[in-house]
Amino acid sequence: MHDAIVVGGGIVGASVAYHLARKDVDTLLVDRHDTGRATDAGAGIISPATSSRTASDRWFEFALDAAAYYPELVEHLENEQDGKTGYSDCSLLSVAVGEDEVPEYDAASERIRERQEKYDQPAPGTTEEISSSEAQSRYPPLAETRRCRAYDGAARVDARTFTGALLRAGESHGLTVLDGDVTRIDHENGAVTGVETTDGGRYESDAVAVAGGAWSPRFAESLGVSIPVEPQRGQIIHLDLGETDTSSWPILSPFHGHYMVPWPDNRVAVGATREVGSGFAPHTTAAGVHEVLGEALRVAPGLADAEIDEVRVGLRPRSADQLPVLGAVPTVEGVHLATGHGATGLQLGPYSGKLVADEMRGESVDIETFSVERFE
Repeated sequence: MHDAIVVGGGIVGASVAYHLARKDVDTLLVDRHDTGRATDAGAGIISPATSSRTASDRWFEFALDAAAYYPELVEHLENEQDGKTGYSDCSLLSVAVGEDEVPEYDAASERIRERQEKYDQPAPGTTEEISSSEAQSRYPPLAETRRCRAYDGAARVDARTFTGALLRAGESHGLTVLDGDVTRIDHENGAVTGVETTDGGRYESDAVAVAGGAWSPRFAESLGVSIPVEPQRGQIIHLDLGETDTSSWPILSPFHGHYMVPWPDNRVAVGATREVGSGFAPHTTAAGVHEVLGEALRVAPGLADAEIDEVRVGLRPRSADQLPVLGAVPTVEGVHLATGHGATGLQLGPYSGKLVADEMRGESVDIETFSVERFE
């Protein structure tokens, strides 16, 4: 019998499992490696201060805490496993290339100013308005901009690398990782007793975390609870710039919902689509690729000669109100949820995992606002 079982091995599930194991909780993580898992395709921008989601107080306040937790977590991972974490600090440019983007740019600037006053400069780093020529010197492929704001307190994370670091560090604390497909969460007399897998295996525990991303609602009926999370397809394209050194380039954030994330290996990730109603169909589409490349070249025409290295597709777990779904379910004692992060799973996920792990260990955590009961 295990003290805890985690269902799902993306960045959120890996975080739950790591934080449990680190506190000497005998933990089993069961992962079926779903094709289209959001973790495997996310861009990894960590910058709540400049996010389009800042209009939501609940999201923004949680994101501030989540971003602030990353450096502490990274320090632990660097000490507890031998591989890279995939996390690094960087700068970010918010740009308005077309005149139609200027009103939204101005609104975002005002929102940042208001947030700084309300939260007494909660986010690290500073923002400044810079010229088009200065922006192009920092990001050479960039088109001429109407407006540009530079922010030096952002970060980026390679989610595949970071998830691997969480699992390796967890294993150093005794975490057991099993490749498998959980088909059922067993419970008796209103309390969880364990899980069953497709190969006939049964694993007992009185604490289970469901961190299955967009697939989490598959357990809703058996648990007697509604989990309003649906897949939102996101297509992201990785461009190879050959010999061009992209290591010092900032993240680029235009105002049509897309972004560009440079990496030190002469690669830039551009994206992404946000396809509500896509269903469980993690494949590329002609329309999606056209949208991503069209927006990338509109904003940064200097990328036109870049080689298309890879197209990744992820199914983001989008909740009905676009906020995470965290914490104990009201119907079965011992079952906890960690899902629903949508397009901000890499920004929020590691911190969400910590809080859910803390709750599973009986600690008092302030996640009631994200409870699944809010949808009743």
